[in-house]
Amino acid sequence: MKKKLTTLLFTFFFACLACQAIGQAANRGIAFEAEGTLFKQAVQKAKSTGKLIFVDCYTSWCGPCKTMLTTVFPQEMVGNFMNPRYLCLKIDMEKGEGPELAKKWQIAAYPTFIIFNSTGQEIGRFLGGCKAEEFIEKVKKASEDNASAEMDKRFADGERDEAFLYSYLNTLGSAYKHSQCNAVAEALLEGKAETFAGDKQRANVFMRYLSNPFHPAFIYTAKHPQALIAAVGETPVKMKIQQVWSNYARELISQENGHVVLDRERMDNWLALMDQCGVDKGVKENLRLTTLMTYSEKKEDWKAYMDYVQEYATQFDIPDLILCKWCTPIVQNCREETPRKTALALLKQRVADLESGRRAPQTQQGNMKLSGNMHKAMQMLIGALKGEEIQNR
Repeated sequence: MKKKLTTLLFTFFFACLACQAIGQAANRGIAFEAEGTLFKQAVQKAKSTGKLIFVDCYTSWCGPCKTMLTTVFPQEMVGNFMNPRYLCLKIDMEKGEGPELAKKWQIAAYPTFIIFNSTGQEIGRFLGGCKAEEFIEKVKKASEDNASAEMDKRFADGERDEAFLYSYLNTLGSAYKHSQCNAVAEALLEGKAETFAGDKQRANVFMRYLSNPFHPAFIYTAKHPQALIAAVGETPVKMKIQQVWSNYARELISQENGHVVLDRERMDNWLALMDQCGVDKGVKENLRLTTLMTYSEKKEDWKAYMDYVQEYATQFDIPDLILCKWCTPIVQNCREETPRKTALALLKQRVADLESGRRAPQTQQGNMKLSGNMHKAMQMLIGALKGEEIQNR
């Protein structure tokens, strides 16, 4: 017994030493501002210190974000470079002020690293994980590269020279600033809705960067796709049109002052435009319901969420994988009886259909072959909804 106790004490002692070493390593690395520090607070502090601001825009699920946090940011050489020159801030783009800043800063990939001057104006940015030496070089370059900021000003001041617009678009594209890319694409396509398909460069701009379904070039192409199909092919054009319709749904939902908001007027106009462009009613209804589901999930209005899931189930076939995906937030986050009963009923009916042979098990989702057992996943969700402990079976 004494030996076991001694072993446990040594184990605990060495664990404490390890934790202390990790803490010391972290202290030698980047000295980030305290968790929860707002961007405006960082700007105020930067003004008084004269430092530039470095922001790590990350999410909890991003693998490269975690790698940077655990293997690059704690390194002494990185801390020695960053701490004297930059006020460093980490912001989870899915929590607190993160969603609003992600929209404002046009962040579409993670991790995104942005350098701001001491007044909060962006100087430069770069994306993706990298090793320590490369990270330092990229920070240096982003801190000196204010070409994007200068181009932003020139565009805002009304410059519309074609050579400038194409150059600006390339700069924006490399930074994944999708909203601004669309604005420049609209300028290049202005007045050319019926003729741009014959211009290879402009056709490429449409295919890569236009995201506004209300722009005349998109409306014309949605109604008369033949010219663009002849230029770039039927499948890419069909995919582009569907992508614009579906991606616009994200623009309808925003977070303002901590509240999730759905722009109902824009949504009604979007649905009406689909009718005007002859979009299949099933496609339109699919987009309407999935948008309302997303909105209800973000608001954590679980009754409305499951009502929309159930309405979807009356009109469309829900694949096994998607049914599991849609019921999982109820298992994880909802304690209301009615939504849980609705989810339970949908899952139990699907399991009964699979076990009776009325429905074949799903082995593929689109072009992706499923490695998991959806039947087992549904049984686990059912158990959780019934209050049973989830175990590997």
